[in-house]
Amino acid sequence: MSGSADTDAAVRPAADQSPAAPPSGILDRLARYQDLIVPVLALLIAFAIGAALIRMQGVNPWYAYETLLRSALGTERGLLRTLQKATPLVLAGLAVAVALRVGLFNIGAQGQLLWGAIAAAYVGTTLTGLPAALLIPSCMLAGMLAGALWGAIAGVLKATRGVHEVISTIMLNSIAVGIIDYLVSYPLKQQGQPIPRTDAVAEAARMGNLGFVPIGFVVAVALAAAVAWVLQRTTLGFRFDTVGKNRHAACYAGIRIPYVISGAMFASGALAGLGGAVETLGVVHRYEAGSSSGLGFDGITIALLARSNPWATIPAALLVGVLRSGANGLQFDTGIEPEIVDVLLAITLLLVSLPILAGLVFGQRAKSGVALTSGWGS
Repeated sequence: MSGSADTDAAVRPAADQSPAAPPSGILDRLARYQDLIVPVLALLIAFAIGAALIRMQGVNPWYAYETLLRSALGTERGLLRTLQKATPLVLAGLAVAVALRVGLFNIGAQGQLLWGAIAAAYVGTTLTGLPAALLIPSCMLAGMLAGALWGAIAGVLKATRGVHEVISTIMLNSIAVGIIDYLVSYPLKQQGQPIPRTDAVAEAARMGNLGFVPIGFVVAVALAAAVAWVLQRTTLGFRFDTVGKNRHAACYAGIRIPYVISGAMFASGALAGLGGAVETLGVVHRYEAGSSSGLGFDGITIALLARSNPWATIPAALLVGVLRSGANGLQFDTGIEPEIVDVLLAITLLLVSLPILAGLVFGQRAKSGVALTSGWGS
């Protein structure tokens, strides 16, 4: 009896003892803001490397960056050009972000965007008798549907056959480029023109500007708000997050994972397709081979910078838009090739997409914050 009491006394903690407090410090507090700190840190590193490359060309980096900003934002025309470039980027970023919320890495936003662009051009050159109030929405819906159907192919392959979306979307990008290049070079080609492009869309299909703000940019911001509401306030958004974070838990909860995967890629493709449609209706006014090149791939950088937050895709897209818009002015003033922007974005993408960056800053605290990247292949 006394032996048992002695054992209980030895095991039982003293009344004045308390469990060890978890370690605290500045990193613990900063870890709560890692979704902001990691992208900012990636950008600072990228711009520092860019400054070194600019200095190697004999140009003052501060002057080069000032020139780039002045070209992109210093005049009303430059600001309009920047917003025009940012408009499809917001939608492309949203497209990739929606897929990431389900744990899918949609590299195919470029192909989906191209389908949206040429579909809008086709409707805009065919239904020329419609008034603007009907023709513009018809072109946008056609672009969304074309992109959605192309994105759904990868979603169905993933849901039914387990085909990795990175592999399927890369192949679908190449297929889309091949088919669209054929269409714009032969059946849809503008007669009498050596350049592969369609006829110009009807005047009623062209999206104008509200002062120096493109109407397409207003549409993109409204879509960002709508996507944020759906993801944060609806059952569908809950299902997306659950599947993206833990598919075993989602299955246990009765969520039909194949339907969610297919639906997410359908929605992702629709957003990318709308980006292509807005580019056609608001800027190019036709489909021209190469006119939308790279927009979908920039969407990947934007989504990762935004950490899949729909609202954050807007400033991320504006940043990329500033870089793209100011690149030509930078070349004209300093002689630095516009490809320096590609270098900056590539370094940013590399850094922001690697969980190791968060791990270096926050250690083990970052594990939960990099769930998006660790779940891409699940």
